[in-house]
Amino acid sequence: MIVVVVTACPQRLRGDLTRWLLEISAGVFVGHSSARVRDMLWERIIEHVRQGKALMVHSTRGEQRLAFRVHNHDWEPTDIDGLTLMRRPSKRGAMTRMTWEKDGEEHEDDSKRVPKRAPENWSIAARRRRFRNEVERRHAEQSEGETGEPSL
Repeated sequence: MIVVVVTACPQRLRGDLTRWLLEISAGVFVGHSSARVRDMLWERIIEHVRQGKALMVHSTRGEQRLAFRVHNHDWEPTDIDGLTLMRRPSKRGAMTRMTWEKDGEEHEDDSKRVPKRAPENWSIAARRRRFRNEVERRHAEQSEGETGEPSL
């Protein structure tokens, strides 16, 4: 069994792959062929993919019974205790908690500070909710500091 996923590849490559495999979705090909044909297909994919990405999963002997091949892909196969897993790329600068930054000017009080953007993998609603909660918390802290009593 072979599964090939290509992204941002020329139509010519997709046409070549449909000779040997079935395209079940845009850029996703499945099929069954010999190891020799599989290797030749992979060589052809690498030759024609250009700036696109390619990922191949194929059956093989062994405990896991499958193997991965990648080309120009962010995800990479990693061996962990004899199992091959796909490691997702880590995003630099991904935030685990809210941090604050100045909005370009120096301010004495924190009321002029704005929160940094939430991580990209958050939904728009979650980003808005996080921003709203942080702003409300800041306003509550300010009003508590002015009156000396906690506000409700």
